[in-house]
Amino acid sequence: MDAQAASKAGRRLEITPRVIVLGLLLSVIMGAANVYVGLKAGMTVSASIPAAVMAMLLFKVLFRNSSILEANQVQTCASAGESLAAGIIFTMPAMILIGYWDSFDFWSVSMIALTGGLLGILFMIPMRKVFVVQNRDLAYPEGVACAAVLEAGQESSQSGDLQQSSSEGISLITGGVFGALFAIASKFVGLVLGTLEAATVGGSRIFYFGGDLSPMLVAVGFIVRLNVAVLIFIGGSLSWIIGIPLYGHAQEFSDPIDGAYGIWSTQIRYVGVGAMVVGGFASLISVRSGLKAAVSELWSSLRSQQASDDGQRDIAAPVILMLGALCVLMLAIINYRFSGGVAISVLSTVVMLLMGFFFTAVASYIVGLVGNSNSPVSGMTITSVLVAGGLLWLFQYSGMDAMVATLGIAAVVCCVACTSGDVCNDLKTGSLVGAAPFRQQMMQIAGVGVAAFVMAPVLTLLHNNTEGGIGGRELSAPQASLFAQLARGFFDENGDSLPWGMIGLGAAIGLFILGLDTLLKMQKTGFRAHLMPIAVGMYLPFGIATPIFIGGLIAYWITRKSPAETHDRVLHRGVLFSSGVIAGEALTSVGLACLAALGVQSLDLPLPAFAITAISILAALLAVLGFAVFARPNRES
Repeated sequence: MDAQAASKAGRRLEITPRVIVLGLLLSVIMGAANVYVGLKAGMTVSASIPAAVMAMLLFKVLFRNSSILEANQVQTCASAGESLAAGIIFTMPAMILIGYWDSFDFWSVSMIALTGGLLGILFMIPMRKVFVVQNRDLAYPEGVACAAVLEAGQESSQSGDLQQSSSEGISLITGGVFGALFAIASKFVGLVLGTLEAATVGGSRIFYFGGDLSPMLVAVGFIVRLNVAVLIFIGGSLSWIIGIPLYGHAQEFSDPIDGAYGIWSTQIRYVGVGAMVVGGFASLISVRSGLKAAVSELWSSLRSQQASDDGQRDIAAPVILMLGALCVLMLAIINYRFSGGVAISVLSTVVMLLMGFFFTAVASYIVGLVGNSNSPVSGMTITSVLVAGGLLWLFQYSGMDAMVATLGIAAVVCCVACTSGDVCNDLKTGSLVGAAPFRQQMMQIAGVGVAAFVMAPVLTLLHNNTEGGIGGRELSAPQASLFAQLARGFFDENGDSLPWGMIGLGAAIGLFILGLDTLLKMQKTGFRAHLMPIAVGMYLPFGIATPIFIGGLIAYWITRKSPAETHDRVLHRGVLFSSGVIAGEALTSVGLACLAALGVQSLDLPLPAFAITAISILAALLAVLGFAVFARPNRES
């Protein structure tokens, strides 16, 4: 049936062979790119809008009968790879860092990604009506923005105006080339330093400041905008500019920069952990009514027949239960493979399922509130690490088995939370453009099924072919490093105990910030003190917070004279450019790792240190200027 016939029949093309091929391809590409982004930046950004634009552009160039629903299904599938990458890279590298693996185990990583991703989708399905259809208090900023992009593309296609789509495509491509060239200059040619940083000692105190030279991080700041960027910078300042000098102990280190990193990694970053734990439990409390409604919805769907209307039909409840049972069996096998004990495997599997279900509701609610890119998955995962570790400790498990079981639970819960939040966001977009929920859910499952088997090869490639490997200076893997330290603190008899005083201080700060944010909410101010971005800034290297802050400032500068309700439209071109920069730098970095694996070494031009520093400063200024030029809105915006 062609597009015209489909339209006459009241149906539009939605899932077609070209949709499946392009969706799965973008799922793999976005997944691989976000593996690198998450290992470096400690966070990922949503792939929905750039995937939607790429789909519309390609369909308009290659096909004349494409529909808005096809582009929506492509972005649905593509975003599955991005969300799954976040779940894996936040946790699986910790298995290397605690010494359990020498290299990434392909089948373990793939099965955890597959089961965690599937459970995130399956848990979210009965919550769709609760959080997407019936809840009028959730704005879904990214889901609504993606729907607006799709509708604008459809209107330009129907009117025959390809200028808008061409402009959007050029923004994406320009950003990709920009990010790729910077990555080559930094990582292959050696003209640009990875970080500009300095530290000095005054008495017994270390004073540090620095920033990573990465357009990708500036792009992240542009996308999350000034409020979140400022909060991340505030968190970083609390740790690095205030916390490290207050802690003192400079005499224990011969190099001030190494001393700053040492104090932060062993003491100060745990203040952020305490704040995140408070944020995680606060999130659970905030969605308690929605969680109860979701359980009731699942029970009702089991007792009643599915809706016949495509616009309201989900994947059937028996199919959900069958796939869920398969996931439980796979999880039990994985846990037994990790620990070798039946009792600890059963306990781990039960904890995974319960916490995964709870945090599905949390992730869905928060995505509806602040968007997918701002979802505090780190806080949820830290909470799951502490709860799982505490339960295993109470049952008197210890040593490597307990550490691996704890990290396995965290990995699955993290994949569930990331994927379920992404599904919720995509279902909101679908509801606005008229997509069939059950078809979107099938495309999500397909995207997860393919992307799950890409994670381990990309992780292995980066670990073996990046200076210092995963956990080194370039790919610090901040979340995974933190989770490894938490696991060791619980169970490693030869390791250092956790700095509970710092965690307690962080919890107190978290409670204060929650109270401050409540006051700001009551005053209806434009600026909010969300706890999670501040806590994230506390436990990220400060070099990451600085370029993110600069990106937020650029976004503010572009919108400073525009009404708040027009900011999405004004920043649209910049978001596409930023998405291109992220994909370009990340994919080029992965490509350079492939070259290194094939024996192609970087050039590393023999220039004096002062020359490289001068070139690096110039490159940083050019990067900021590039964003100011290429991210500015079109005149009609």
